[in-house]
Amino acid sequence: MRRVLVAGVDEAGRGPLAGPVYAACVVLNPRRGIDGLADSKVLSPRRREELAGRIRAEALAWAVEAADVDEIDSLNILWATMVAMKRAVDRLGMVLDEVLVDGNRLPPELAVPARAIVRGDATVPAISAASILAKVARDAHMIALHEAFPHYGFDRHKGYPTAEHFAALERHGPCPHHRRTFSPVRACEADDEPGRAARPDFF
Repeated sequence: MRRVLVAGVDEAGRGPLAGPVYAACVVLNPRRGIDGLADSKVLSPRRREELAGRIRAEALAWAVEAADVDEIDSLNILWATMVAMKRAVDRLGMVLDEVLVDGNRLPPELAVPARAIVRGDATVPAISAASILAKVARDAHMIALHEAFPHYGFDRHKGYPTAEHFAALERHGPCPHHRRTFSPVRACEADDEPGRAARPDFF
């Protein structure tokens, strides 16, 4: 009897002001459970790395993809996320029975039945695994960016809107990896105006 193949999909990096958005797709092996899977946001970096190694070694299949800053700025962050998710599913290279996607939206044009599951990253092990792989891959990308642009602190905040990041943007302006359509980045590109909010809304 053929085994039913269900994949979990999740993203990492919708909120940052810089860097790509990543997505991962994972098919876990039902005969080889992985203890400790959870939403990547509640795990320490070290624990995420440990679990990512186990997922890559023990899952039946996995794939990680991204949408870059140009795609984020041209499509918007929601649709760029959908693009990254679809790429991850397509790259998996397996005939799937179902895809379970974290959140309340599905990527368009998936060639397989799919369901959106709110808080799936905390309740569905395959989605938890995908959230971990996406987060670990994106963090590694941002640490690599830090080597080229050390004055922004990407190795610490990973592009998220922290006080350190705001201060670096004010001091240095945006780099090519900042998301120009996010209003804190736009504000740093524009000429200073009297009364301009120091930290405007993100979108």
